[in-house]
Amino acid sequence: MSKQKIYLDHAATTPMSAEVFEKMKPFFSDTFGNPSAVYAEGRRAKAAVETAREQAARSLNAKPEEIYFTSGGSESDNWAIKGIAFSLQDKGRHIITTAIEHPAVLNTCHFLEKLGYEITYLPVDPCGLVSVQTLQNAIREDTILVSIMMANNEIGTIEPIKALAETAHENGVLFHTDAVQAFGNVPIDVTDLGVDMLSLSGHKFYGPKGTGILFCRQGVKLESLIHGGKQESGVRAGTENTAGIVGIGEACECAVKQLSENCIHERELTQFLIDQLTKIPGIYLTGHPDLRLPGNASFYFEDIHSEALMTALDLDGIEVSGGSACTAGSINPSHVLKAIGLNDEQARNALRLTVGRENTLDEMKQTVLSIQNIIERMQ
Repeated sequence: MSKQKIYLDHAATTPMSAEVFEKMKPFFSDTFGNPSAVYAEGRRAKAAVETAREQAARSLNAKPEEIYFTSGGSESDNWAIKGIAFSLQDKGRHIITTAIEHPAVLNTCHFLEKLGYEITYLPVDPCGLVSVQTLQNAIREDTILVSIMMANNEIGTIEPIKALAETAHENGVLFHTDAVQAFGNVPIDVTDLGVDMLSLSGHKFYGPKGTGILFCRQGVKLESLIHGGKQESGVRAGTENTAGIVGIGEACECAVKQLSENCIHERELTQFLIDQLTKIPGIYLTGHPDLRLPGNASFYFEDIHSEALMTALDLDGIEVSGGSACTAGSINPSHVLKAIGLNDEQARNALRLTVGRENTLDEMKQTVLSIQNIIERMQ
């Protein structure tokens, strides 16, 4: 008899919610028109896209015309950073980011370095926090953009984005934040935060994979990343993924409605994991103890390789991660864990457990018991 699955990798992806799937279904078959078409079928599709844009805008306290639909968080990050780099290259070629960003940001910056741009990678403290003063010290006359994630995907630390954005603006510099992990886990108001650009990915908050959003404040000029037709106000070409856009719009609305309830539930389960696992000798919490995503519990284990631990947990029906899903399979230790001061061995012995709204306290108890038993066998 197969064991019941316990899924604890919601930072990697979430299951699509039933209400989102129901909203999407008609656009795979009945309402199949191209939103750019002028006849009735096209107008119905176009109306659905614009409804989703309004839903996304409301969820962020933005204007609908500031919402652009993309294929995911990676495209949104690429577009924000390259778009500003190319549109403001005559003003300057210096960009600031951090040492703990997602590969979608770091590798975009590495690409720009090949084109002659200079990138400053800010350090973080042992909890993963970026200092406002460190950012202030790094800004130069030729700095054109700061890109700092709202919450880290591996250790769950939440950054002081409002203060960081204010510092950038006081120096006349634009500010982008990758909020892929944060949205649906913490309240986000782009007007209050003061950010110029913000990236989202639908599959991180119970929406469809292959969908994303870039919020870009009115007046910020972005060079296009994808050229072609006149879709998305003429700045992002390609026939719209109508079903996906309807899905991410609905997911945005649901995320805001369910935010408080989900956060309370996830924080309770996560705190149980943290309290119980850190009682075991040789298990240490990573990331900030308080300023962390409600569903993120990340640890490193003394003398136990995370790959062996994950394999043993998988055999027990428990699905967890060793870090970012986008670096799975890498032989290199996590750049995030190295940045907060762990050595190579410690960084390779990391485990990330990220809970979701469907998880239960009984599942957390079973997970703790399984980890205890596995460690005893390994030792």
